[in-house]
Amino acid sequence: MKNFRRVLALVLVALMVFSLAACGSKDSGSTPAETTTAKPAETTTKAPENTDTNDAAALKVAVFYYAFSDTYISTVRTALDAELTAKGIEFKNFDGNNNQTTQNEQIDTALTDGYNVLVVNMVTSGSSDVANEIISKANGLPVIFFNRAIEGEGDEGTVLNANANISFVGTDAPEAGHLQGQMIGNYLVENFDTVDLNGDGKISYAMFKGDEANVEAIARTQYGVEDANLVLTANNLPELEYFDANNSAKYQVDLQGTWSAQAALDYMNTNLSQYNVANNNMIELIICNNDNMAEGSISALEAAGFNTGDASATTIPVFGVDATDAAKDLIKAGKMTGTVKQDAEGMAAAVAAVVEAVGAGTSQTDAISAVAASADMFSVADGIANKLFVAYAAYTGE
Repeated sequence: MKNFRRVLALVLVALMVFSLAACGSKDSGSTPAETTTAKPAETTTKAPENTDTNDAAALKVAVFYYAFSDTYISTVRTALDAELTAKGIEFKNFDGNNNQTTQNEQIDTALTDGYNVLVVNMVTSGSSDVANEIISKANGLPVIFFNRAIEGEGDEGTVLNANANISFVGTDAPEAGHLQGQMIGNYLVENFDTVDLNGDGKISYAMFKGDEANVEAIARTQYGVEDANLVLTANNLPELEYFDANNSAKYQVDLQGTWSAQAALDYMNTNLSQYNVANNNMIELIICNNDNMAEGSISALEAAGFNTGDASATTIPVFGVDATDAAKDLIKAGKMTGTVKQDAEGMAAAVAAVVEAVGAGTSQTDAISAVAASADMFSVADGIANKLFVAYAAYTGE
């Protein structure tokens, strides 16, 4: 019994000590750990302000292409993928599929997903309104536009000079047209009688325009003919004559705006049904805004027995722009006469260099200046310090 009382007393003492300890713990001001449920991430299409991109490892770059299907753009994409990968920069590509609404939605998604630099090959070329909408979506994040103009003819600098955190990497639109026109003119001076199939003393030409509103297409369509005529008249030769007198525009345009081989093929098949050697009014020269349309034209000519690469077959001179691998092969095979090189690798290298500089905290203007100083192929546009030009070059084979 004594042992039972002793054990009971010890139990009571222990309970008192535990109670006092619990009270002391409560009075000390400490609280037990809280159990919380994590809140879901907020979904927003507005980019966060003051996002720090001053570290290449912190960069998340979203690259928006107007259309993966464009042959030249595909070459730029391959080159830019390699450049960004080599620099250790995280990136994701988006295909706008030639639809500005689609591209805008992709930009919203990328911003929601935390991408902090936008590299944009705008679908609607030459539209200041679209460019400003994209800039507004970015909300202060860096935007690097490339290849397709963001300002219309006569509006140069209205967007770029008004925004410090954007830049443009592309080409001087008229340059390709000037080079193509001079190349055509010089070729005709050397080969006029051969090209003049019906011997009427004039050269009948067809012109294929890639996109009605595209700044590059407008310049190439204009200067490809104007500059050829300047060379011809300087050598006492007549100006070019458009093959269809009823077409006051003097070109045929890809109505889908994709500069496609199919569009040129369809046009040429129709043209050749009426304008041909048998009717003594054969189209004697073909000028194309890009190499895809040149390829389509050549396909139609081959089907009609021309431009086969055989020395015994008649070859209609065909000129394009871009110097794609396919075009180079056609020139080598004797099926195409010349093109103007739009340096895809050079453009990709310039874009990647600007992205990297932005990631290091460099201003867009200083980034453009540094790239321009790195190679002769680059130059800064007059009066627009954040606009970089990648030079064109004539190509007739190596």
